[in-house]
Amino acid sequence: MYKTVSQATLDALQGIDGPSICNAIEGFNFRPKNQGFMMPEIQTAFKDFPPVVGYAVTGVISANAPEGRNVAREDWWDLIASVPEPRFIVLHDIDNPPIGAYWGEVQGNIHKALGAVGVATDGTVRDLDEVHELGFQFFAKHISVSHAYTHLVEIGIPVNVGGLTVTTGELMHGDKHGVTHIPFELADKIPDMVQTIADYEKQTIDVCQSPSFSMEKLKEIAKITRPY
Repeated sequence: MYKTVSQATLDALQGIDGPSICNAIEGFNFRPKNQGFMMPEIQTAFKDFPPVVGYAVTGVISANAPEGRNVAREDWWDLIASVPEPRFIVLHDIDNPPIGAYWGEVQGNIHKALGAVGVATDGTVRDLDEVHELGFQFFAKHISVSHAYTHLVEIGIPVNVGGLTVTTGELMHGDKHGVTHIPFELADKIPDMVQTIADYEKQTIDVCQSPSFSMEKLKEIAKITRPY
């Protein structure tokens, strides 16, 4: 039902930082350079964590009132289980402004047990010390002290978080720099493109760090065709 990539590709992508992932995707001219990633408002709570990669599981949450549509947790868990591992949760918070944290110690433990590596939300998170120790990654717009009336409103539908529309099953990457969507068409090719770009950039860096740096050498390097 869902597309997947090989374990070798997942392992390779997890070893690559977010900026290099974005550079590589730009190198293929697959999409406009100002698309495909969440805006800076979605930030990690744990900058010391390594990159995470997983298949998106999407939903919508609210915490402002107890009334209204309330999706059963069991249905949400069943949806998560239907998506291949590793899983990357993406939840849109419809409250404006967000008031309560769906994400904390308990949800972190539940979702890690269900094969998720982290969550990206335009809502809030809490229990930072406990979740950091758990090793579950948080990408969020805010931190909140309370969960208020938090509950699931919709599940499995496309959601927009941080300016990026995400559909369940899509391949996601996140690290201390932010969250990026990885097109399946490019996933296997990204590691090689990352190396190509790194080799290109090293030429400029080597010139800049050389004891014999000169403006002439810098301008000469600038003539080399940029791969992204």
